[in-house]
Amino acid sequence: MNYQESIAYLEGLGQFGIRLGMERIKQLLFVLGHPENQIKTIHVAGTNGKGSVTTMISMILLEAGCRVGKFTSPHLVKYNERIQINEQDITDEEFAKVLTTVREFADDLVKKGACEQPTQFEILTAAAFHYFALNRVDYAVVEVGLGGLWDSTNLIKPLVSVITNIALDHTKVLGNTIEEIALQKAGIIKEKVPVVTGAEGDALGPIRVMSAVKQAPLYEYGVSFRGQEISSSMDGQKFRLMAGTNYASEYEIQLPGGHQIRNAALAIVAAKIVSKQDPRIKEEHLHLGAAHTKWPGRLEKIVSAPDVILDGAHNPNGAEALRNALDKYYPEQKRAFVFGMMGDKSVDEVIKILFRPSDRVFTVRADDGPRAAEAADLAERVGSNAVPVDDVGRAYRLACEAAGRDGIVCICGSLYLVGTFKATVKLSES
Repeated sequence: MNYQESIAYLEGLGQFGIRLGMERIKQLLFVLGHPENQIKTIHVAGTNGKGSVTTMISMILLEAGCRVGKFTSPHLVKYNERIQINEQDITDEEFAKVLTTVREFADDLVKKGACEQPTQFEILTAAAFHYFALNRVDYAVVEVGLGGLWDSTNLIKPLVSVITNIALDHTKVLGNTIEEIALQKAGIIKEKVPVVTGAEGDALGPIRVMSAVKQAPLYEYGVSFRGQEISSSMDGQKFRLMAGTNYASEYEIQLPGGHQIRNAALAIVAAKIVSKQDPRIKEEHLHLGAAHTKWPGRLEKIVSAPDVILDGAHNPNGAEALRNALDKYYPEQKRAFVFGMMGDKSVDEVIKILFRPSDRVFTVRADDGPRAAEAADLAERVGSNAVPVDDVGRAYRLACEAAGRDGIVCICGSLYLVGTFKATVKLSES
């Protein structure tokens, strides 16, 4: 397959949706020669913050001179973003090559009746592991796609497992309570493998029990370590990380929002655990990796006057983090939103959290897919301060006019919308 054919193949698999279970990925990785066992890994699960933590760990390892693979999802513009080495997307040519190999093995398995057709995410997971093994990375930092226990990434035995936080999301698949979802996320915990978590409240019970059962050392944010804000703005933050009784050090990060201090602390502690087995990873690399980390589509300020912010918050927990950041950094400014969500998400709850009565909201379809909520439906649910718009570029221009040069424009509600914006809107339109 060439690149266009490989994308068409993946898009065709996407219509089959999510099918949990490990048999298909087990068979696929077996016939590929178990590439997942040929690399050292760090595994990252959680409801929100997975991408930020995954990227910061990757940057720390990269600063230490390691060759680092990274597997994340979803992508914003191109599938290539999901598979990286040393923070560089896989090239179109390499992407097509590894997808062709994986497809040939998958088709052969299906033809022989060894398993059902692997899902899109399983094909991508196998392609990532195959690519990382071929390129002999020192480490691969692997983000869970959905849940943990039945996720196709969960065949690895990592050096450390990270569970960022637990909130209600994907309830039709993962469970209707925090405890049920936490149990799914805790499924990544492996025998005697250290666990670092930012989970709190009811979510901690299942994580603590699973860690005890697996004899996995557990490091809890707020107990084993914590971060304390020193200064914070949309351009970055400074915080003090305290761990145990004898470690306290100041860090700077480019990622705004109080939640990113917690995410950074998780990533740094996870990297410190890995450093116990790798003398290349030194204290200075923790600071450099943290300082150099960027993560697009999460409180990402792309232009000023007005400040234009992209945020993929798609569930109540993410909406709360976004609202808290806007209240912190822009308490008095006019706010105008370009807002689009997937219809199967907690739309009404996100709306309730995110918008003030004075805010102007221009609703759009997040993308062209069947899951996207209609702009008119979103506007009706937001209320009288919302206007449906049939084009993201036009909605953006209207939002800029409504905010004025001293206000802010926030494009939010879905990573798919952020991807649509990045792919289609020319910033010169403002």
